[in-house]
Amino acid sequence: MDQLEELILQEKAKIVCETAKAQWKELERFYTQSVLILVSETLDLVEVGFAISSDNSEQVKQWLDKGLLLRSFDEQAIKWEKENTEVWTVVIRPWILVQDSKR
Repeated sequence: MDQLEELILQEKAKIVCETAKAQWKELERFYTQSVLILVSETLDLVEVGFAISSDNSEQVKQWLDKGLLLRSFDEQAIKWEKENTEVWTVVIRPWILVQDSKR
């Protein structure tokens, strides 16, 4: 394993350690501040976090264009509020990534 691979593994391990579950109600204020990004259940939350933290704008743009990352998700937010849903979260400044915990 070369140094670059080692650095990538370390960064991904850091993101894994910072990933946690949270009740949607704890995150609602961040949604109103437009700092949440909804990550599709088809994507790996850690991989998305790594792409954002490593400034892989081409990959992030592809996900955005395909609707796999959403900055506005009112219907989902309303559903999560009604059901008091628990979601996976990870902070990748300036964003907070969220994903349904049923994944």
